[in-house]
Amino acid sequence: MISRLRNHLIRFSRHQVGTTSYLNLVQEAELGFNLDISHEKARLNELLAELSEAEYHAGRPLLSCLVKVEGSKGQGDNFYKLCERLGLGEWRTLKHDPSFLKELRTTCRAFWQNDVNYEKFGHTDKLYS
Repeated sequence: MISRLRNHLIRFSRHQVGTTSYLNLVQEAELGFNLDISHEKARLNELLAELSEAEYHAGRPLLSCLVKVEGSKGQGDNFYKLCERLGLGEWRTLKHDPSFLKELRTTCRAFWQNDVNYEKFGHTDKLYS
């Protein structure tokens, strides 16, 4: 499932603008979660965090920065707490810095729109067997 999530977000970053919602992500990546059930939504959050941690430790951008939390200006607290765990700064400070999220998204798109990066790292089957 994490491979499907990763592949979808990479394609999204290469070919679409803006952000995607949790609901669109679940539907378009065919993840099968019911977001009305709290533990299923929590599982999606866990998968996004797991994916972002793996990508970050591999030197690649956080794909989950492209997933917008419904009803918020961008990301929820869990995303910023993940960033803090990764050493990017104190989560409350990051949350109130509008350039932080914008820069993450710009970096993510630039990385994945680069054909060399896509060819080298974009094929999940090589990374997550």
